[in-house]
Amino acid sequence: MYKILSIIFLTFFAFVVSAQETYKISYEKFTHDKKISESNPTIVLANKNNTVIGTSNSFDEYRFFPNEITYYSNDEPNNIYSIIQLDSSKTIKTIDSLSLKKHEFKRLIGTKKILGLKAKHAQIIINSNTIDLWYVDNLNINASPLSLGLKLGFVLEYTRNNNYTIRASKIEKIKSDPTEKYQTEIDLPTIDALTYKDLVWKSKFTTIPLIENQEINFGNDITSNDSILRFAHGTIAVRKIKIPGIRKSSQIFLDIKQRSNGDAYDRIGSAFIIPIHKKQSFLDGLKSGINTLPIYENGNGKKYQGIVLTENYEPIIELMRFFTPFGIDKYNHILLKDKEWHNFVTFRQDISEYYDLLNDKEVYIGFYIGNYDKGGHKIDANITIHDSNKQLISNNKILSLFNTTNVMEMAGQEYPTLFNSDQGLYFEFELKEDWKNAKLRYTTTGHGGWENGDEFVPKVNSIFIDDKKVFSLAPWRQDCGSYRLYNPASGNFDNGLSSSDYSRSNWCPGTVTNPYIIELGDLKAGKHTIQIKIPQGEPEGGSFSSWAVSGVLLGE
Repeated sequence: MYKILSIIFLTFFAFVVSAQETYKISYEKFTHDKKISESNPTIVLANKNNTVIGTSNSFDEYRFFPNEITYYSNDEPNNIYSIIQLDSSKTIKTIDSLSLKKHEFKRLIGTKKILGLKAKHAQIIINSNTIDLWYVDNLNINASPLSLGLKLGFVLEYTRNNNYTIRASKIEKIKSDPTEKYQTEIDLPTIDALTYKDLVWKSKFTTIPLIENQEINFGNDITSNDSILRFAHGTIAVRKIKIPGIRKSSQIFLDIKQRSNGDAYDRIGSAFIIPIHKKQSFLDGLKSGINTLPIYENGNGKKYQGIVLTENYEPIIELMRFFTPFGIDKYNHILLKDKEWHNFVTFRQDISEYYDLLNDKEVYIGFYIGNYDKGGHKIDANITIHDSNKQLISNNKILSLFNTTNVMEMAGQEYPTLFNSDQGLYFEFELKEDWKNAKLRYTTTGHGGWENGDEFVPKVNSIFIDDKKVFSLAPWRQDCGSYRLYNPASGNFDNGLSSSDYSRSNWCPGTVTNPYIIELGDLKAGKHTIQIKIPQGEPEGGSFSSWAVSGVLLGE
């Protein structure tokens, strides 16, 4: 009986297609045989002449953007049109005239039933991925959940590497021919495929420009303007910016592009937010002088300005720690055999844990690169926001505990040499309420750029919360040689190594320093203590070691 019904269905299906009926084909996605829940599933409209591949949103009267479709016509059997509506007023189009020609499928023995149809098997390998397609070729339509396989006929199932599948789940006959309305888009001017792909990619996320072609340099005549505030003789640039509303669980990234504008050396850099909700802020120190900030002392005879949390002050919140390479771009004229220097370095880091700090907030974001060069460095920076259901670090509470990075170095802020004391960094802080699943976002780098300096000697960092050790590790990077092509001005030594090759205390010239996320468990409301101890090396002559450490408490 089932066989008879299948024959009747196939006969009827072939008849109505030949009569220029249009069919709506719905597809479902599976991973490892488990169905993927979708709010906007793949939909294909197909008839004897035309095929439109999109999603359920593509065919809604009130669609959201961006909205992309693929259009195929039997009148142009080697062309695939890609069309995307970027917004309600802008639509772009490109044509792919190669894919359908170059894709050669291997027809395999065997069939299987999908929606009562007897499907044939074809296979192709693309970019090391094995693609299996199950299709029928006697129904007088061309349809597929992707453009791949359109010339085979009606693709009912697409499987990649035996673990990801798109399968037809429903076939419906519709009265009108909605494929005709896309003729207007087909008649649009065609742009090249590379430009089209770039615009499509950028339409999938929100970009918030922060600064562009901004000098971070040293001079005595540096002035601010209406949008960028300059401090510490120009080595700090601060911008006040309103961040739009961000959907919860979005992934948030910070990007910084840097090139030398005169400085040939590897320098510490930091991107940070200035908390301004307490009586005093780091912004006061920038405007009125570093010694107006709270002083921290640990008995070693020095005074460290603005580095720890107090009742009326919260230190800067570090978004990213980065290190410039040796003279990228500006010194690319230094030639070495088989070395083709990069023109800039991009630092990119996930900062999603700062969602509640950024979402629909007006914030002061600062950028610092330590240097004494009139040309210094140039940077571009932006934040990108990507819709996602992933939230790797779940938190809605953020509190900056400490930051010893002396970003006001060029305005007299003391170097972070406090770890030469047995006490190290030790202070008390108070929580106004219970914190669940607390974590410490800890960033650390060692400095002292001579043979025995802490830059080149591993040192164990130990952290204690309420006198209990929660972290102990010697932060160390052994992959610095991987970034040689970012470092044209790096010195070369008699042993065949470049300075940029050497392993360092958690940083390399031309890289981001990743923070450690330290699990603390639940913390009760009330007073707590934190201590960081590092066996800082002794000075040699005029050289000294120091440690730039920052800690931000995250929790629920």
